[in-house]
Amino acid sequence: MNQDCSLEERIISVLKSIYDPEISVDIYELGLIYDVQVFGIDKVKIVMTLTTPNCPVAESLPLEVKEKVKSIQGIKKVDVVLTFDPPWSREFMSEEARLELGLL
Repeated sequence: MNQDCSLEERIISVLKSIYDPEISVDIYELGLIYDVQVFGIDKVKIVMTLTTPNCPVAESLPLEVKEKVKSIQGIKKVDVVLTFDPPWSREFMSEEARLELGLL
């Protein structure tokens, strides 16, 4: 990956490679990522949600996010915080995701 990209851009690129298994849209465009914070040069905190609290991937999706972001060169620590406040809704989806799902 291009080293000229900021770390945040590289993180977002990785997040866009992770898809919600029930909806064929990546978790970033789906609006499941509420916040990406970079601390220093090697620590990242990601605040995310799921489409529903009883989502079948509630255990595995945050772990996948953590592992994939941690695989970015130079990142040593990744904290993934799962929240349901505010609860996810379709309004959080990007226009691209809504178009993909025929909601526009």
